[in-house]
Amino acid sequence: MEAPIHGKLERLRGILRDMGSVLVCYSGGIDSAFVLAVAHEVLGARAIGMTAVSPSLASFERTDAVRIAKQIGARHELVDSSEIEDENYQANNVDRCFYCKSELYRISEKKQAEWGVAFAVNGTNLDDLGDYRPGLEAAKNAAVRSPLIEAEFTKEDVRAAAKHIGLGVWDKPAAACLSSRLPYGTRVTRERLEQIGGLEDALHQLGLKQVRVRWHALEATAGTTGGSMARIEVAGDELMKAFEQREAIAAAGKKSGFAYVTLDLEGYRKGSHNEVLKGKSLRVLS
Repeated sequence: MEAPIHGKLERLRGILRDMGSVLVCYSGGIDSAFVLAVAHEVLGARAIGMTAVSPSLASFERTDAVRIAKQIGARHELVDSSEIEDENYQANNVDRCFYCKSELYRISEKKQAEWGVAFAVNGTNLDDLGDYRPGLEAAKNAAVRSPLIEAEFTKEDVRAAAKHIGLGVWDKPAAACLSSRLPYGTRVTRERLEQIGGLEDALHQLGLKQVRVRWHALEATAGTTGGSMARIEVAGDELMKAFEQREAIAAAGKKSGFAYVTLDLEGYRKGSHNEVLKGKSLRVLS
């Protein structure tokens, strides 16, 4: 491991050690898994991973979170989250993540008191500051700390350090909640989340690793019922593999209730729904 990353890892250990005890808001993704692993290393039983379970958490992600926590050896608690009951969340405006994270941090504050934990922390890293993330404001409001930012970790640093400490998921593809697959302004419903999650699960079973099923509504016109279309993003190096399995993918999409199934030729890119947000995009729009 390169010296700069080694230094950051030591800073992270020191930050977590000084906290004394932590509740890690843990999704099973590489960032929060890395924080949980290091917290468990320096704090032992005083580090607790908490995963919020709701319709927006894919079943395969929940299973992965449990598996990874067991590998780490850390205490792991699954708690119910009710953000989908919030009308502000259902409306799926550009600040949806604020309401989701506000619910998460409300639960974490309650569990901190219940479990006798000094701090709640998340897995936000420096690269996350370059995207449009209203959830960061919720973390600030709730005084949730981001030790990866405090220790100046980028996403690349996280993966390198995770590999160094032997965390098996150091190369796990990026993940996000299922609600992020719905265009802004399209209501979040349990049925739509189940539809998206079911197709993504099927795509993983076909051997595709980096997957996003983007949900798009079809307008109902005279003689039609409307419905929905799946715009599937896969990693650039998996596009050919996906095309070769197009019949199986189309069948899986139809089974999940999509009227049409398409493959996005640009491939997976982080936050593609943000591309329509003027001034808040990761990518330059013409």
